[in-house]
Amino acid sequence: MIRILFLADTHLGYDLPFNPRVKRRRRGPDFFDNYHQALQSALRGEVDLVVHGGDLFFRARVSERLIEMVMSPLVNVAEQGIPVYLVPGNHERSRIPLRLWGTHKDLNIFNVPKTFLYQHGDITLALSGFPFTRDIRDRFRDLVDMTGTRQINADIHLLCIHQAVEGAVVGVQNYTFRGGRDVVRGLDIPVGITAVLSGHIHRAQILTKDLQGQNLPAPVVFPGSIERTSFVERDEAKGFMILELDRWNSDQLVESGIKFIKLPTRPMVNLEIDVDGVGDEKVLDLVRQQLAELDPDSVVRIKLVGAITAQVESALNAAELRRISPPTMNVALARNRYTAM
Repeated sequence: MIRILFLADTHLGYDLPFNPRVKRRRRGPDFFDNYHQALQSALRGEVDLVVHGGDLFFRARVSERLIEMVMSPLVNVAEQGIPVYLVPGNHERSRIPLRLWGTHKDLNIFNVPKTFLYQHGDITLALSGFPFTRDIRDRFRDLVDMTGTRQINADIHLLCIHQAVEGAVVGVQNYTFRGGRDVVRGLDIPVGITAVLSGHIHRAQILTKDLQGQNLPAPVVFPGSIERTSFVERDEAKGFMILELDRWNSDQLVESGIKFIKLPTRPMVNLEIDVDGVGDEKVLDLVRQQLAELDPDSVVRIKLVGAITAQVESALNAAELRRISPPTMNVALARNRYTAM
């Protein structure tokens, strides 16, 4: 049996300035904490290999210091003799020089369509993949063919990508990806693939059927992001996947071979405050009172409703919000159009 740690969308570097002008709690360490926690099972030798599904970084242009911070833990895993396979996502597709890290024999990057072979006992695993690609709908089949996976004899075939696949669901409104140039058709997944491992979708989920309810040629596994990057993700559990692969068919894999491991996340709160009838001078007291009722570890977005004056919004500037909120809390004001003068 082969055990795989599969994570994606770590977005490392988010809200992590190296020379901050304002002293406040940052969310960047939360992402790094979960990243390190997710890799612990690999560092303890509890898995055989690691796959990262892309968007390792939070944007395309990052500093050398951040690259070192992000890549060093993966190199530590590789130094344990546990191979790491990295799919470049849309955030690191073109500008981050990941190829410079690909010289380590156990750090493998899908910088072009290709297939890596991994031997575990008498089981041969083929990991095929390619970097994030725009207009994937019309290019998907050709890119899969370019990996050479159809010509490789292996017991298990995995397709590693960073793309949206039709049927994936995201956000508090459960938006479902359907058509569009950047969405893969489910039935374009080739027969013979054991599973598709994909990043890019931030909600953890496993797709087994297409939009018409027909079985997909292989399950599509999204581990989701390791932290909440947006308020539309505020109700989603975050974590990573552990896959246990044998010479099983896809149904057996979905039923018993995939486990979601939840990571800690801070509460995310949309706080709506009605300022009707509240004098400008009392708004800060009202906001302070409502913030005090929340978990002090929360990430909070305040939305004012009612007769909002320019003076009210001005009073609730970033410095004042930091002053009246617990130091462990992240607080921001959602800007409104003025409804009163």
